[in-house]
Amino acid sequence: MRYGILGTTQARHDDGTPVDVGGARLRALLAALALAPGRARTTGALIGEIWDTDPPADEHGALQALVGRLRRALGKDAVESVPGGYRLSADPDDVDLHRFERLAEEGARALADGDPAKAVDLLDAALALWRGPALSDLPDATAPAARAEARRLGARRARLAADLVLGRADQALPALTGLCDAHPLDEPLHALRIRALRDVGRVAEALAAYEAIRTEIAERLGADPGPELRALHAGLLAATGEGAPGPSGTGSPEPVPAGSARTGGGNLRARLTSFVGRETDLAALRGDLAEHRLITLLGPGGAGKTRLSQEAAEAVAPGWPDGVWLVELAPVDDPETVPEAVLSALGARETVILGTTAEGLRAASDPTLHDPRARLIEHCAPRRMLIVLDNCEHLVAAAAHLAESLLAQCPGVTILATSREPLAVPGELVRPVEPLPDPVALRLLQDRGAAARPGFRTEDDPAACAEICRRLDGLPLAIELAAARLRLLTPRQLADRLDDRFRLLTSGSRTALPRQQTLRAVVDWSWGLLDAPERTVLARLSVFAGGCGLAEAEAVCGDVEERAGAVDPRDVAALLGSLVDKSLVVTAPGTDPGTEPGATDGTTDGEMRYRLLETVAEYAAERLDESGERAAVERRHLVAYRELARTADPLLRGPAQRHWLLKLETEHENLRTALRRAVAARDEQEALCLVLSLGWFWHLRGHRAEAHHWATAAAELGPSPFAPPVTPAPPLYVSCIAAPPPMAPELLEEARRGARLFALSNIEGDLQAMVGANTQRELEGIVSAYRPGLPQSCRLPGVLWFFAVVLKGDFALLRGMADEAVRTCRELGYEWELAFNLQLRARVHNERNGEHEGAIRDADEALEIFRRLGDVWGTAEALAGRGETREQRGEGAAAAEDYRAAIRCAQELGAHEQVLFLRSRLAGVFVELGTRGRPPRASGSCARWSGSGSTWAPRRCRTPGSIWRCVTDPPAVSPRRGPCWSRCTVSSRPGRCGCSWAWWRGCWPGWTCWRDGRATHWRACAARWRRPPAG
Repeated sequence: MRYGILGTTQARHDDGTPVDVGGARLRALLAALALAPGRARTTGALIGEIWDTDPPADEHGALQALVGRLRRALGKDAVESVPGGYRLSADPDDVDLHRFERLAEEGARALADGDPAKAVDLLDAALALWRGPALSDLPDATAPAARAEARRLGARRARLAADLVLGRADQALPALTGLCDAHPLDEPLHALRIRALRDVGRVAEALAAYEAIRTEIAERLGADPGPELRALHAGLLAATGEGAPGPSGTGSPEPVPAGSARTGGGNLRARLTSFVGRETDLAALRGDLAEHRLITLLGPGGAGKTRLSQEAAEAVAPGWPDGVWLVELAPVDDPETVPEAVLSALGARETVILGTTAEGLRAASDPTLHDPRARLIEHCAPRRMLIVLDNCEHLVAAAAHLAESLLAQCPGVTILATSREPLAVPGELVRPVEPLPDPVALRLLQDRGAAARPGFRTEDDPAACAEICRRLDGLPLAIELAAARLRLLTPRQLADRLDDRFRLLTSGSRTALPRQQTLRAVVDWSWGLLDAPERTVLARLSVFAGGCGLAEAEAVCGDVEERAGAVDPRDVAALLGSLVDKSLVVTAPGTDPGTEPGATDGTTDGEMRYRLLETVAEYAAERLDESGERAAVERRHLVAYRELARTADPLLRGPAQRHWLLKLETEHENLRTALRRAVAARDEQEALCLVLSLGWFWHLRGHRAEAHHWATAAAELGPSPFAPPVTPAPPLYVSCIAAPPPMAPELLEEARRGARLFALSNIEGDLQAMVGANTQRELEGIVSAYRPGLPQSCRLPGVLWFFAVVLKGDFALLRGMADEAVRTCRELGYEWELAFNLQLRARVHNERNGEHEGAIRDADEALEIFRRLGDVWGTAEALAGRGETREQRGEGAAAAEDYRAAIRCAQELGAHEQVLFLRSRLAGVFVELGTRGRPPRASGSCARWSGSGSTWAPRRCRTPGSIWRCVTDPPAVSPRRGPCWSRCTVSSRPGRCGCSWAWWRGCWPGWTCWRDGRATHWRACAARWRRPPAG
């Protein structure tokens, strides 16, 4: 079935046989349904369109009766019932109006693509579908009928333009004259007629026609013709030798065409400054504009969206016959005036002077002339143009509706928008405008800085310049404001003052919009677009360091209690989404730190992260201070991260170990911030709880210096439990962090002991510092406080008292401690603790007793438990312990296999320090085996990491690698061996690592001297080996 609504409503079978539709109401129903073929129309909409303002008493019954009659006429399947309304079972091409629109669009596209003959065929087919006024049977169809008539006029324009391209100007002139008489203010039609007159050689008539339309516009509208007509006029004058005209009435110079080719027009501004960077973004935008009709550049204020949009628009301008047009929406504050702002920017007429003439009467009865949206659509429908809608964020709804209307009804229009929030229109491609990367930001600072202060160079103070760009988040506007300050400040002075950036960066361009003249104004503009809940959440987000996950944002930014202005935690996710859309919050998926520092394996923890740019964070922090909420919000932050640490601690010893390591690593800055606030507030119990919860994480990640720092800071908030007289620790079966603070008195005392044990076990640098009188007294206090078999001495942190026993040199007690700890763990059912103490006892067997069989049994049992529990770190430790025993038994190849397996486990976990230590042991095995040629990833990696961190591990790790090179290299390579020998010597100085390294002090340097034939040196080394270091 085919349907016609371009004229009297009709229906025809596919063979062309007409269908008797019936009376006026039935035709109106069919027309209303045919407006949206295949789509549901609600009963309310149908009633309004059929009966307009005079519906029957039983309107729904009357509509149902009409539908029944229409089904009898067309067939029962022609009209389908759907929830809430009806649907015409038809495709768009079955309705002449929609078929016309498709053919007209294809014809316009063919003309634009340079195929006028094809355009003629398509446009003729489209125009032939019209039999009379559109939708003439619908009493309330003014708007859709007007749109259809506007498209018809656009198709007629395009058809006549195709005749001109084909050289048929003489054939087109009569129709053009008639249309111009009917539409005396339609500038595109008059331009076509003037071209036609020019093309047939009637130049004088063409000039007269221009003068006539100019006079008409001036008298009726009080304005000048648009750019297209003025350019055409200038070309006619040039062809006649009369030269260009003088200034127009508005004082603007008349544009002169570049040649005989058609001038598309446009209003892009000339550049005033160089365009720095963004080459990749610009290339991507060119591709976007070729494939999409709506692209939105999205980013925070000052990111450079406006400049990028204009650079992209200028780059593609030759491809738009009807021009590239910039519409600046920043000064517009009324959503209702957005269509007028676009009309004005496009140079289209915005007003119509009505009179008593026939044209005046027609204008008075034409609703489209009073509707700026309709006039804009009529203006754009026949054209191929690019419209740049700049700064849409404060009018985002109005801009979105207008963009959707233009795209739907103007097939030749493409829109490039800039906004801090997406338009959310179907088909929109969002292109984020990210902050400038560091090298490009430095280039911008160099360029703008040299303009402000000739001779300025970023190379003169690269560190300060890099800091400026980093702390300003790579935002071009902020960097340009900073560059202006270089007239009176050095880069270092400027960088040092960025803590007060809003007071500092206030020297923007005087000709810029007020909101772009200072850094504060940029952020003020965004803040002003937020509602109260959004402002509350944004201010509270400033307490986070390095971003946060959704759960933490809900805990900190939501209010548990009900009160005026409270934010429901369940609303935080939606509010975050709104802030992300408004470019005030940055999102990124959480990533795995990988297996080497600075590397990533591309995996994520499945959780999105939310963070503020530094500039936004500083502004939000000011707003939080103004609200008086800072103390309460920081307390929520502390509690949230204390609970995260408490939750994670036991899970770091099982199959989810890697996940929770990643989680804590991701939140490390927030955890540090929580600790800092607890210590600053002298909240001893919160600080202790955090330290004890994070101790194992710090150990697994090798953060020894940090563990020592925070454990010491927390311990110093209360009295020392190891100061004389020492109270022996009672047996405690509950962990100090099993519940949140406040702690019971006995648990608080144990927590104080635990913090000091963590500080001691993570001591940095020179172990000689342990021989001081104060330290020795504390060691004695630790040994006195604990005894073998206590439940808390089997688990962390109590188990660390063995470290004090080692430093005191009481190795008999050490063996008894290990045996008793294993026994207690078995009795109490402590599985993980049993494995941990088994591998500790295995090392005691190795180091002091030479009980290799017992060490192997303990290591094997620990390995089985750790594997069953899914603890990858424990598996690596047990393998390493067994490898040490095999190494001592002379089973080098088997030891190497254990070390390799342990290294794989440690790499899987990302335990970098453990990897380094294991590689050093593997290098030692290669030394003992006498391997020639560098062993893979052993000594080389030890040397590579020898300078990393500040703990004992890198120094200890680099020595075997250096020894291996010294021992295996032939004497002919002595230049290479020299630095290695020096490393061995330096690493084994008494002041570096104390008595535990006495053997290295003489053995390995002496060996290399002996091999090189340096007798004096190796004898001195032997003497040093025999003489124990002081202390």
